[in-house]
Amino acid sequence: MVKCPENELIKIEKGELLSKCMELKKSGLRFSQACAAFYEGNYELSYSFADDQTYEYKTLRLTAGLKEEIPSVTDIIPTAVFYENEMAEMYGVKINMISLDYKNRLYRITEEAPLLPKEAKEAKEEKSAAQGSEAGKEEA
Repeated sequence: MVKCPENELIKIEKGELLSKCMELKKSGLRFSQACAAFYEGNYELSYSFADDQTYEYKTLRLTAGLKEEIPSVTDIIPTAVFYENEMAEMYGVKINMISLDYKNRLYRITEEAPLLPKEAKEAKEEKSAAQGSEAGKEEA
């Protein structure tokens, strides 16, 4: 009988994402999934790794603001390309340097960030408008 060990959730900062992914990959864990969620006004991004021998499962989790840019892990983990495109398209997560960026055409949907709640989209737009007016004042 195989007993499944407890899953480990590792909370990290954005600046740790690439090094922690590399660390888990080098330790022999297999990248199994990445996903985004909207929680309490921010994104929660999860990157999970599995050990197929011991059934150990580790998930890196970071919290990011709606306007915050996240580095892509696709140079380290090429198979993350579809997960990162999905996070960008379905939630509007800004992910930099995806190795194969579908530019919001992965699902061929018309609505921008359909899984992001309406109030979060409005807040994101208000922040963009405010930043745009501040930039205009600086140029003047």
